[in-house]
Amino acid sequence: MALSLRPGPPLRFVTPQMTPGVRRFIANEAGSAAVLLLATVAALVWANSPWGSGYVAFWDTPIRVDVGSHGMSLDLRHIVNDAAMAVFFLVLGLEIGRETKAGDLRDSRSVTVPAFGAIGGMLLPIAIFVAINHGGPAEHGWGIVMSSDTAFVLGVLALFGPRCPDQLRLFLLALAVVDDIGAITVMAVFYTDHVRRVPVVIALVLVAGFFVLRWLGVWRLTPYVILTLALWCATYASGVHPTLAGVLAGLLIPASDPTTIRARDLAVFGRALIENPSAAGARLTSLAASATVSANERLQTWLHPWSAYFVIPAFGLANAGVSLSMENLRIAAHSPLTIGIVVALVVGNAVGITVGSTIALRTGIGVLPGRVRYSHLFGGAVLAGIGFTISLFITDLAFDDEALRDQAKIGILTGSLIAALIGAWVLRVMGERTSLCSPAGDSAPPSLPPLPWSAPAYGPTGVR
Repeated sequence: MALSLRPGPPLRFVTPQMTPGVRRFIANEAGSAAVLLLATVAALVWANSPWGSGYVAFWDTPIRVDVGSHGMSLDLRHIVNDAAMAVFFLVLGLEIGRETKAGDLRDSRSVTVPAFGAIGGMLLPIAIFVAINHGGPAEHGWGIVMSSDTAFVLGVLALFGPRCPDQLRLFLLALAVVDDIGAITVMAVFYTDHVRRVPVVIALVLVAGFFVLRWLGVWRLTPYVILTLALWCATYASGVHPTLAGVLAGLLIPASDPTTIRARDLAVFGRALIENPSAAGARLTSLAASATVSANERLQTWLHPWSAYFVIPAFGLANAGVSLSMENLRIAAHSPLTIGIVVALVVGNAVGITVGSTIALRTGIGVLPGRVRYSHLFGGAVLAGIGFTISLFITDLAFDDEALRDQAKIGILTGSLIAALIGAWVLRVMGERTSLCSPAGDSAPPSLPPLPWSAPAYGPTGVR
């Protein structure tokens, strides 16, 4: 290795590495996209088949649970939307907590670009939607266009295989995390109609309970799970959407590694088990092993596959079914609601994310991950227009009118499909020009491309 005493130019990029946890998260999200797509197609086929009336009747089936004099009644669709989706939002909260504590969101310069991109990708789509629907009955649905579907975005990137840089996936994952924080805040503030004070106070006490557990250094999952279930019940009773309880719990469950038992202590337990095998020794060793991993990571590892492969597809099956009759399509083609959603998702995200990210780069307050260029950034920005899960979720909160819901769903499906096709095409074209992001089956050489600026690759200390 040759040393150079010449001071090199400052680096304008970073090269973060994926941790095993992030790789698992991205793999689950990408796999979930395929199952979610199948569920969406199944919902559309079912809703437009001769048995289409059965689709509505099935998801409107009421289910009641009574405990003494207290009871709760929900139809199947709202069991999925209010209860099962709390698992999805819990996983989302866990991921946000982990990324801010031990992931890519720790580095302010690395997260600045996706954060600015996410802000642009929220504000411009909302502005476009409101401009098209200003003063109309659909204006309240502005929150529909502000969030990207992480599973579908990462699923499309998975089609490009290893030739698409991991740093682009990390960039879009960080963007999605910031984007989801904004969407969750909007749901809590703007899509909650009536709030009951007593359940809110109970929920705040339960939130304080999480802080007490963290202060005591509790590493077992059971107390956190019990508090999470109680928080869901209190939030549901308060009138605030109960899925927000999942996000709060995910953010509050400790993401830092516990210090109760260290690796050498685990080794002592392991040796004792080998020398004197017993059920009690095996249990102690298992507990010791669990104590070396954060509660956040243990719960996410267990829950994320259920969220990715069961909860999200069930949500798609319950909510994506919309009648695509000629009459509905004709109405949607002239509906400001449908047009506003399509334009906001496709144009608003592509331009908003690109402009927001560029501002962070040009002002020097942020950096792009290594191997990610402006062309990749733009392709990812177009892909981020795939707004599906949270868009459908907010549709259910925003509109009571079934006709408006159908027009919104048609707009979401159409805009997401257009964004997916254009985004994949942009990345394909960029792949042919740079040998990155070309489909895995192509024969493009895997060699690294030249840097996007004309500067020698010196490190900060001049070490080449």
